[in-house]
Amino acid sequence: FYLTPPQVNSILKANEYSFKVPEFDGKNVSSVLGFDSNQLPANAPIEDRRSAATCLQTRGMLLGVFDGHAGCACAQAVSERLFYYIAVSLLPHETLLEIENAVESGRALLPILQWHKHPNDYFSKEASKLYFNSLRTYWQELIDLNSGETTDVREALINAFKRLDNDISLEAQVGDPNSFLNYLVLRVAFSGATACVAHVDGVDLHIANTGDSRAMLGVQEEDGSWSAVNLSYDHNAQNEHEVERVKMEHPKSEEKSLVKQDRLLGLLMPFRAFGDVKFKWSIDLQKRVIESGPDQLNDNEYTKFIPPNYHTPPYLTAEPEVIHHKLRPQDKFLVLATDGLWETMHRQDVARIVGEYLTGVHHQQPIAVGGYKVTLGQMHGLLTERRARISSVFEDQNAATHLIRHAVGNNEFGTVDHERLSKMLSLPEELARMYRDDITIIVVQFNSHVIGAYQNEE
Repeated sequence: FYLTPPQVNSILKANEYSFKVPEFDGKNVSSVLGFDSNQLPANAPIEDRRSAATCLQTRGMLLGVFDGHAGCACAQAVSERLFYYIAVSLLPHETLLEIENAVESGRALLPILQWHKHPNDYFSKEASKLYFNSLRTYWQELIDLNSGETTDVREALINAFKRLDNDISLEAQVGDPNSFLNYLVLRVAFSGATACVAHVDGVDLHIANTGDSRAMLGVQEEDGSWSAVNLSYDHNAQNEHEVERVKMEHPKSEEKSLVKQDRLLGLLMPFRAFGDVKFKWSIDLQKRVIESGPDQLNDNEYTKFIPPNYHTPPYLTAEPEVIHHKLRPQDKFLVLATDGLWETMHRQDVARIVGEYLTGVHHQQPIAVGGYKVTLGQMHGLLTERRARISSVFEDQNAATHLIRHAVGNNEFGTVDHERLSKMLSLPEELARMYRDDITIIVVQFNSHVIGAYQNEE
């Protein structure tokens, strides 16, 4: 099944979104120029989600990618709710009081976030009241706890992640008289999602990561070449510290069963995630909730089984690892992406492809033919193809789309091969998932002049 270049483009561009930060947003000159984002589904429906918003009552911008598993319900809930929890965690006491007083007296609320959304980014209207009530309880507690100190961004991020996960768990235990909502909160809690979130304020970049999506900084060296700096660590079996952490939290007798075949309890790839109450609740609680829950829940194979060797829950946490980085003028962009990208591309290639795309300057790598015997004719073909590619390289108006094109269409020579792209994009739904994962990417471009000015002030 062959797709023409325009067909390939319409598939690749279907979910692309771009936002340019207005030059003066009234409060401060932003260190962010703008961002491009895009998604390419492999699952039907896609299990990844993305979010971006400007914080209106504090300074800063929030961006995040969320990778769902066992369905998209948890990733969906986290993508609409987490930024509110973070924003509320960052608000000064007076603002929290103003917001609470407005709700009490039925006045209009101060807007907390300005969302930057693609029309396809869905919001679950039915649950908005329930979500709002949980958030309100959180800010009421923050008001009561008022210590008078300004909140540290790192703490705010950790508290927001943990609190949202706690609320997802509580809502599922309490249930809801409305059967649709009851099923929704249970689906959210029993599915799971990883999250990788960036908060950018001036030169302060914080990355909060739970699971195996990743954040990477693109740095332009003095000679113009590009390098990648990791700003997050995967929470999975490849991370020795993470394996150690899990082992420390459970008795020695469970050491052999905790991580099997590189999965938590032999089942779960990420070692940290939202939802996934099958790895958090006691067996009694799981049984009680499922028995009293709607019939659809009983029909779901995933909810029925109890993980093997399940003795001392919780085995899973949503607590993020937070990394702080002070931006420098040579830090040109940030890539946030779900593991669908990192499974196919090395971060160094990601840095080079995005860097060249954003600057329009191509450092010609010598053509690598990696052990293949290549005739002069073939070599001529490769060089001609490369020249043609450079002229067409800017057909993408969006850096995330450009990256997806490479992730899915790169051949062994590191060039985008239209035939391969066509094959990969025309795979039927049930096959696509065997060849690749959902891919979600946000590319944030930084304003080096502003960052340089901030540095000089300091």
